[in-house]
Amino acid sequence: MNSIGKRLEEYTAKRHQEVLIVTVQIADEQDIIAVFKGFSSSLMRPTAFDADIPVIPDGANILNIDRVASPYNPEAPRYIQQGLSWSALEVLLSEVGV
Repeated sequence: MNSIGKRLEEYTAKRHQEVLIVTVQIADEQDIIAVFKGFSSSLMRPTAFDADIPVIPDGANILNIDRVASPYNPEAPRYIQQGLSWSALEVLLSEVGV
């Protein structure tokens, strides 16, 4: 089974009209990550240039997921759904086969 981060990236690769804004807890720090068209990027800290280094590592705790219409404008996001839990998003992941 693919990691959480890879599954989210695969989801957005199949749903180009969506951006996922994921709030995660990684060790003692919280991060906000945008996932769009198969790629992830931290909105709070530098993201590694190497795509093999996961932005959402295994063991990260997913706190909240927002589905936003693309293109993403952080000043005026167009929400599709807000405050999804990981279990709620898993239903959508299974709908697209990831």
